[in-house]
Amino acid sequence: MKFSNVLVQWYLQNKRDLPWRQTSNPYKIWLSEIILQQTRVDQGMVYYFKFIEHFPTVFHLAKASEEEVLKLWQGLGYYSRARNLHFSAKYIVNELKGHFPSSYIQILKLKGVGDYTASAIASICYNEATAVVDGNVYRVLARYFGIATPINSTKGIKEFKLLAQKLLNPTISGTHNQAVMEFGARMCKPQNPDCEICPLNESCVALQKQIVKTLPVKEKKLTIKKRYFNYLVVQTPNNKTIIEKREKGIWINLYQFPLLESAHEIDVNQLITSEKFDKLFGKLNTSVKLFNQTMVVHKLSHQHIYTKFWIINIPNSAKFSLNWDEIKRFPVPILIDNFLNEYKSN
Repeated sequence: MKFSNVLVQWYLQNKRDLPWRQTSNPYKIWLSEIILQQTRVDQGMVYYFKFIEHFPTVFHLAKASEEEVLKLWQGLGYYSRARNLHFSAKYIVNELKGHFPSSYIQILKLKGVGDYTASAIASICYNEATAVVDGNVYRVLARYFGIATPINSTKGIKEFKLLAQKLLNPTISGTHNQAVMEFGARMCKPQNPDCEICPLNESCVALQKQIVKTLPVKEKKLTIKKRYFNYLVVQTPNNKTIIEKREKGIWINLYQFPLLESAHEIDVNQLITSEKFDKLFGKLNTSVKLFNQTMVVHKLSHQHIYTKFWIINIPNSAKFSLNWDEIKRFPVPILIDNFLNEYKSN
């Protein structure tokens, strides 16, 4: 228990004052955990407060439209989290009569919830003895015990989970889990960890062997895919445009300007001779101008999107009837939102 006791003592003295640590309400803990997946705490906190304000209970979230939820989530990325959150809220209200699942096994059944999130909620809200393993935990355990097994391998995932479970203090599961995660986030950091003042430094294998910077080990990622997006931004004299709802892939159910995806970067001649351009504008007189001379590169974990925004000036047409002022009420990818803010200021 020494490992757990040291971390818990450190945690109680150094923990950050975060809003979701002031409650044991499983809905709020669940909301915070979903938001904090792939998101920094300082960025996630803003969204946490927005969601609590708009949807104070799971019943409010379940009643909302998906569009409302996506709009509130806008800018946070990984939108499947928001769709899964909304889906699970409706499941809790409609199938579980509004009662949040109260065990690891039950919580794991919620869409978008994996081992880590289920363990966190079950231990923090119900003190169930199930250990969390996230990026921070991997780092602390790999360094302290000198483990070189890749953390993203099947063997590594199993090995670290078993070790975390063995180290867990079952009488204070929630506090222990939060302690090791906080320790990884603030003391045993990815870069420049505070080894000199670390309360575990006398027994840390990585520090003794001077391999702190090499742990944890991660297998090489897959090759990043390059994609080329060409957005056709319609502008009419009477300030009308058009947007479309994305039906598949990344950003599904978010809105965007008509999109021509190409295999490589294209110029204006290739754009105006494309089937997409012809289908959208036909014989209308068009004036085409590239808005961004340098392609905008939007980096996701598995792909990089190289983007051009083409401003298409055309005569007034009933085909294009959306007022520019109305666009802001639609949920859009951050890539589109950034363009809108820049286009409006020009």
